[in-house]
Amino acid sequence: MHPDIRHDALLAARHMSFIGQRLGAGALMVALLPLYLAMRGAPGLVEIVAWIFLAAPILAAYDLSRFGDLSRAHLISAFALIGLVLTVASVTGGIGSFAVAWLLLVPLEATLADSRKGFRAATAMTVLALFGLIIASQAGLLPPSRLSPVQAPLVAGLSILAALLYGASLTTAAMKITGLGRRIAADGEARYKMLAENMTDLITRHGKGGAVTFASHAATRLFGLAPDALAGQGLFDRVHVADRPLYLKAIAEGAWRQAGSGAVVRVRRETRPERRGGQPEFIWVEMRCRRMEAESEGDDISVVSVMRDVSESKAQEQAVEAARRDAERANGAKGQFLATVSHELRTPLNAIIGFAEMLMSEKDLRIEYERRTEYATTIRDSGHHLLSVVNSILDMSKLENGQFEILPERFALKPVIEGSLQLVTLKAEDGGLRLKTRLSPAVGEIVADKRAVRQIIINLLSNAVKFTDRGGQVEISTELRGGEVHIAVADTGIGIAEEHLSRLGEAFFQVGQSYDRRYEGTGLGLSVVKGLAELHGGRLAVESRLGEGTTVSVVLPTNCERPREDDERLAVLNAREALGERAGETRERRRA
Repeated sequence: MHPDIRHDALLAARHMSFIGQRLGAGALMVALLPLYLAMRGAPGLVEIVAWIFLAAPILAAYDLSRFGDLSRAHLISAFALIGLVLTVASVTGGIGSFAVAWLLLVPLEATLADSRKGFRAATAMTVLALFGLIIASQAGLLPPSRLSPVQAPLVAGLSILAALLYGASLTTAAMKITGLGRRIAADGEARYKMLAENMTDLITRHGKGGAVTFASHAATRLFGLAPDALAGQGLFDRVHVADRPLYLKAIAEGAWRQAGSGAVVRVRRETRPERRGGQPEFIWVEMRCRRMEAESEGDDISVVSVMRDVSESKAQEQAVEAARRDAERANGAKGQFLATVSHELRTPLNAIIGFAEMLMSEKDLRIEYERRTEYATTIRDSGHHLLSVVNSILDMSKLENGQFEILPERFALKPVIEGSLQLVTLKAEDGGLRLKTRLSPAVGEIVADKRAVRQIIINLLSNAVKFTDRGGQVEISTELRGGEVHIAVADTGIGIAEEHLSRLGEAFFQVGQSYDRRYEGTGLGLSVVKGLAELHGGRLAVESRLGEGTTVSVVLPTNCERPREDDERLAVLNAREALGERAGETRERRRA
């Protein structure tokens, strides 16, 4: 057999059947040739031609084994059979010859061999041979039959019997090949069915319009549905609305692209409504589509898709992307922060250096006492500003690194608020602002880090004074609610746009981030406040309207050590219970 067809069991069986029949028939004719010559003597021209056609099937078998073209081998075999029939018919009665019946075997042989091309060619050759034989017989071109009246029936009967035997052998071989083909198809179908049912990936077959015509059992594991539920447009209806164009595009491209296509879409999974609060659950699915050729003429091209759950990898990808965006935002914010800090440091440093140089040249410039006092005050204020910037940076660094430790103590909150107000009163008066307080008498002593609480209040008041225009008002209030102290600082200042509220309290974030901004500062005030509040187990809340004002609230527990005390008390109780159980076991053992 030709080596190219050995991997195909069905095609190899067809080749073996063809070669075996032709070699057997050809070998039989060659073996009978000496016996025929001994009985008849020297053959004539017609007999020589007939024996050549009888041995021609050997040539067909050789051609098939050499080149592996079954259609061409059938054509050679059909040509030899037609030539033999015409040769015999030419000397045995023309169109009325017994040999004409053999012409019926020519297209039958090609049909049983499942060679469409060979069947068409063999049929055409048979029709031409019959047409030529009829013309020759009607025109008197053929000699009369050489068989005697006694020989004619005997030879005709033998010929018909041989034709029947040959046709039966062809039918038997075709049935064996058909049975083999069915077994191979059944084995292959069972094997693919087993693979499809046991694969964790979902295999679907799509027809016209992307309709599902087959779905494997993995649908139950992947979507929580029976495979039949995905039939037709069932799968399409479960695809997320935003991903449906991508889903259809992948199937369409898979139908015409040789390399196939792919897409990642969201598909609704069948879950119990109470698990997700009534919300549908969608999983990310990667689908790979590839064209499946039509099994027979007239069938439509279908698309096979393999789907795999990639929700975990998609979540990791989204987490990586979010981390990348956060890193880029943090880097940008830190770069802006460094630029802002350099701006905040440069201005007071220039003032300190400039006025210090002027004081150093006091005799030459003849500076008066009042002027010297003014210069010294400016130097002092600039130094305090630098110290405030450095302290904010250090505090923020400690908060981010988890190195800021609070030292809780019991103290009254009202004096801390009054002392903080004194620090911003002068600046508020210079800015033409009114400072108001609304302190609840229910708020007495709290347990917290006194220095941290003072810094929280100072930062809130400083921000309110800084961002409130002349004639405005800043009010600080306290309130006790269910074991928590609410400290709120409200102003009538410039306010904050709604899109910036969610980012307030982030490190290195400032609403106005231009170098020529109107208000000075590093942008760390609220970040420090938020960090200090969270260290106490509290939280920060901001309400604001652009152009109307801002209210910043800090909620602190009245006793920041209470959670620790509760934990310690619970640990003591657990230890006592454990000791009690062990003591009880010991008593039981002693009694036993």
